[in-house]
Amino acid sequence: MKAVRNAVIAILVIVLLMVGSSCFVVTNENEYSLIRQFGKIDHIVYDAGISMKIPFIQSVDTLPKQVLIYDLSPSDVITSDKKTMICDSFILWHITDPLKFAQTLNSSISNAEGRLDAVVYNSTKNVISSTTQEQVISGRDGALSASIIQNIGNTLEQYGIELLSFEIKQLDLPNDNKAAVYERMMSERDNIAATYTAEGNSEAQKIRNTTDKEITILLSEAEKEAEILIAEGEAEYMKILSEAYNDESKQEFYSFVRSLDALKLSMKGNNKTVMLSPDSPIAQIFYGR
Repeated sequence: MKAVRNAVIAILVIVLLMVGSSCFVVTNENEYSLIRQFGKIDHIVYDAGISMKIPFIQSVDTLPKQVLIYDLSPSDVITSDKKTMICDSFILWHITDPLKFAQTLNSSISNAEGRLDAVVYNSTKNVISSTTQEQVISGRDGALSASIIQNIGNTLEQYGIELLSFEIKQLDLPNDNKAAVYERMMSERDNIAATYTAEGNSEAQKIRNTTDKEITILLSEAEKEAEILIAEGEAEYMKILSEAYNDESKQEFYSFVRSLDALKLSMKGNNKTVMLSPDSPIAQIFYGR
């Protein structure tokens, strides 16, 4: 009898421990605890710590509270100018309302990712379909992501989800038409460069023509002024000479100097010999006559 009593006591202790342990709910910092009663959510524990539940009647499910990442599959999108591009992206999201999440998505993360995939893809397709390929490429710095998030708006609130960020890992052309598109883009850039070069050459030629004209006018005026100054100088020179050799004594010296100048001019080249006849005015000067 004593052995039976001890066995019963042991069984009762084990049952009490099981019942006691099933009364407690431990909620971690990074999760929500959903307390269900007969399959329906009775209440939700939002804060970390230990709480109570009714054993065997109530059960516990947990949902993540931290930020989650979802990597979307690369997908084809078409721009407004009918160019196909491959968009590879990922999103950051978290659960803001665990009750809505559980009611609409059956507390399933995979269901949530499927819903996110559809919503984000549709928004990406809508935004890019209203944008040219050039605008899509230039919007990789964040403008395109912001437009996609704005297009989604509050669509995910009905699921108790908040989309925190949409990031594009790669936005590229399909492999089969990359070369053709690159060649077309290079050709367009070459045409733009040729246009700029032609316009620059035209402006440069206008500037050169204007400058050459101004230089010609300035040179012509300078030459004119120089001719006037030379003529005035020669006239002043002749006037001074005329005044200097006005009497006969000076005229004789002037004739002597002019004769020497004429002789000097006649002595050109290596041969410095001058042949003069005795009755030459120059010879008369050397003879002292």
